[in-house]
Amino acid sequence: MTSCMRWARHALLVVLLAASGIAAAAVEPLEFRDAAEEARYKALIGELRCLVCQNQSLADSNADLAGDLRHEVFNKMRSGASDKEIIDFLVARYSDFVLYRPPVKSTTFVLWFLPFGLIAGGGALLIYVIRRRRPAAEAPLSDAERARAQTLLDSTKSQDRSHS
Repeated sequence: MTSCMRWARHALLVVLLAASGIAAAAVEPLEFRDAAEEARYKALIGELRCLVCQNQSLADSNADLAGDLRHEVFNKMRSGASDKEIIDFLVARYSDFVLYRPPVKSTTFVLWFLPFGLIAGGGALLIYVIRRRRPAAEAPLSDAERARAQTLLDSTKSQDRSHS
């Protein structure tokens, strides 16, 4: 067996193992009573942030904690908890960070308004820099300066004629 074939066999084995791990992680056998319950579940896990991935919702994440939280949401739904009760439970346990849209309050004020402040500050800085770079308006020449410039121009023209 050549080294190229051995390498290809190992690469295929790695790809198959990775694919089986992804498929196993994605399978969650949840049985919903009806389509409305499934839609409610999907809406809830779509609004909750994975605490491991941080930029993915519970619906999108393959992290073990996300799977546990999905099951927690499902179990709370099955026990009759409302959406607000489920969200309040998760916020009490993990803080507002678990929400994709945290409420505006003193602890999340910076999170909500810092981006706007940065944009406004950047715009003000840009305007300041542009105004500083703009050349100052030149003052008009006085009559004496105008006469001196005309004299210099006339002398240059007379020198050019004498050299021709």
